[in-house]
Amino acid sequence: MIVVLSGPSGVGKDAILERMAELKYPYHFVITATTRKPRPGELDGVNHYFVDRERFQELIDSNELLEHAEVYGNMYGVPKQQVREALAAGRHVMIRVDVQGAERIRQLVKDALLIFIMPPDLQSLQARLEDRGVDALEAITERRSKAIDEMNDADWFDVSIVNHDDRLDEAVREVINVIDAESERESPRNFNL
Repeated sequence: MIVVLSGPSGVGKDAILERMAELKYPYHFVITATTRKPRPGELDGVNHYFVDRERFQELIDSNELLEHAEVYGNMYGVPKQQVREALAAGRHVMIRVDVQGAERIRQLVKDALLIFIMPPDLQSLQARLEDRGVDALEAITERRSKAIDEMNDADWFDVSIVNHDDRLDEAVREVINVIDAESERESPRNFNL
């Protein structure tokens, strides 16, 4: 199954997926390509594939990306090959994208399971964005404003999960429970990528 994890910037999508990987869930965690510079502690090929705009355009031109979008001035994309290989191996595929990317995947892959991650409230989201220490105040304000619009779009996702402060494992369990329930309920899905 293709599982898309989305939500506003700073809501904890990366933290949830990193915790799932730490706990050794047997899923494939897609590594997205991006033109943005690595944040402190991020590694190429682990957190993202960090590429320049020329290489990113080559990926687009050769149809190697399932979806791609420009977000906050940087390009992000989901490499198709990773998805194909994981599905062929019988593994669930976990894709982390912004709301715009989730909408595009919903159009391309009708059977994907879309999970929206919500902050407990806007104050918590603001604090998380500030605590990351990677954005200027104006960028944080822009991301918070966009988050309000994105949370209004949560109703077209299959399910929403709140990622409460200091309760990451609870959010992870909820994501796993949704995946398990959907796996038991649905017959095998066909993905033409």
